Amino acid sequence: MAADLSNIVKAYDVRGVVPDQWDESLAELFGAAFVEVTDATAIVIGHDMRPSSPGLSAAFARGAAARGVDVTLIGLCSTDQLYFASGSLDLPGAMFTASHNPAQYNGIKLCRAGAAPVGQDTGLAEIRALVEKWSESGAPAAAATPGTVTERDTLVDYAAHLRGLVDLSAIRPLKVVVDAGNGMGGHTVPTVFDGLPLTVTPMYFELDGTFPNHEANPLDPKNIVDLQARVLAEGADLGIAFDGDADRCFIVDERGEGVSPSAITALVAARELERNGGTGTVIHNLITSWSVPEVVREHGGTPVRTRVGHSFIKEEMAKTGAIFGGEHSAHYYFKDFWNADTGMLAALHVLAALGTASVPLSELVSSYDRYAGSGEINSTVADQAARLAAVRDAYGSREDVTLDELDGLTVTAADWWFNVRASNTEPLLRLNVEARDAETLTRIRDEALSLIRA
Repeated sequence: MAADLSNIVKAYDVRGVVPDQWDESLAELFGAAFVEVTDATAIVIGHDMRPSSPGLSAAFARGAAARGVDVTLIGLCSTDQLYFASGSLDLPGAMFTASHNPAQYNGIKLCRAGAAPVGQDTGLAEIRALVEKWSESGAPAAAATPGTVTERDTLVDYAAHLRGLVDLSAIRPLKVVVDAGNGMGGHTVPTVFDGLPLTVTPMYFELDGTFPNHEANPLDPKNIVDLQARVLAEGADLGIAFDGDADRCFIVDERGEGVSPSAITALVAARELERNGGTGTVIHNLITSWSVPEVVREHGGTPVRTRVGHSFIKEEMAKTGAIFGGEHSAHYYFKDFWNADTGMLAALHVLAALGTASVPLSELVSSYDRYAGSGEINSTVADQAARLAAVRDAYGSREDVTLDELDGLTVTAADWWFNVRASNTEPLLRLNVEARDAETLTRIRDEALSLIRA
């Protein structure tokens, strides 16, 4: 009986519960299908610290090698470390991780050589079709000569590459608290930060895919409470939280207050534009703050608005030659990192900016944080399409707003905007609201939520 992959093959990755929704036998088929669709002769594979990751990645490697493809295993790594390997070795890559999802989940983020994304429209649909077919009829016969499987450590080279993209030579000593959430930041931070004038207080650096301390999702406020308290207790200059696969970073200022990822996007955009002579395109997704395109224009750049999701951002960066891209989910993309996302490089930019400033972080970012924002508010709904339609109907006849459906539904007025979009991985609608003042924000947020949750 053919496997039904409709619930695990998402818009830009594979993700599901192990072993209920997928297992090592399917991972082996994914490996074979991946090399078939990408026409690869060699690939690179990495994995996070989840209990199921070593077995799934090894099965994927078997499937690829059986097709005659040489496999390089880089073992435990962050997702951006896998992108580094794909870019620097010029090989298609597979990263086994479910990012911030709970321990029972796992997934695969796939890329072509040079960390080019593989999403639904760029190969993932074909990979799914092959896996479903082969799960019923059996995979094609193995190649006459199987590929080789070798191991390689890329951590030191990854750290050196990132350090070469940011000038940290003149930063003052800083006290930094880092919460790795028992994820891959505990693996990468010690090497990347080594030798910098930083006093680092580590939190939850032990690699543990069961996440014993808190979920590795720093966008959820409850998951940065420990970090906020520790920043205050240590009198630190800032706190940095990474998600499970350490491709996203979230910043806490010296007061223990979270810094909006949109403000970080604007700060890094300004720095990258300066580094590129005050010119260049910057990509931002449609739920970033109005501040982002404003700051980009003020620094001589051209902002381009796009859908949410790493494959869409990367495609737009490649199309436009953009120097940088940012998402409100705390994903940050760099032209000098093969257009891929790396929270670690964004963190280094924040350290460089703060380390050469004479003011605390809260003051440094204040000029990049101009509006009142709700953050992302998730609502579990039985019928995503029906609730979206109810919101569209409520605002569609109003003359004081405009609607667009680039991604979900965005409703924009003179003093506020909100976006509602369906999650690709969970039965949720995600709401983001921004307004020129807190009172308006509260009113619009409550209006939208009453429709979503009716």
